[in-house]
Amino acid sequence: MTPDRFEELVGDALDLIPPQLAAAIDNVVVLVDDRNDEDPYLLGLYHGIALTQRDSHYGGSLPDTITVYRDALLEICSSEEEVVHEVAVTVIHEVAHYFGIEEDRLHELGWG
Repeated sequence: MTPDRFEELVGDALDLIPPQLAAAIDNVVVLVDDRNDEDPYLLGLYHGIALTQRDSHYGGSLPDTITVYRDALLEICSSEEEVVHEVAVTVIHEVAHYFGIEEDRLHELGWG
């Protein structure tokens, strides 16, 4: 899969977020990288201060980041259909962290 096609799938996954929730996302950048240096099998990572944890000291902060790891995702998939699904799950999972949803709850909801 080409890098451009993969980035298109990330954009498509972001489009799955309901408009009311998408409008609440602020100061977040979504990135695509090959792999996470510390954990090469990690599929995605939210780095920042969850919306539920932000206070008056948050103003002026650098953007939070959601990184989707292309090579790790492609490695676990055997078809483009699987890639589409796994990218969507990964993006929704990391966006949920932005909204303060913890890992255990995401697994309970089927987004783990």
